[in-house]
Amino acid sequence: MASAIPDAQRLELARKVLQDFHAQCFWFMREDAELSMDDLPAIARGLRLNGGRQGFLLAAQLCP
Repeated sequence: MASAIPDAQRLELARKVLQDFHAQCFWFMREDAELSMDDLPAIARGLRLNGGRQGFLLAAQLCP
């Protein structure tokens, strides 16, 4: 199944999410961590668990 948005945009979204939700979901990661496509499932998992409704919706965009 094809992703709703291209991989480059998903990575950019993941970088923004890491900064915006750092204290809430990703406090154990460096804010300037270099992300790859392999990191997207972990970012989405953190959003689903601790990001509230907005995080849940963003996770669906990262890993449809």
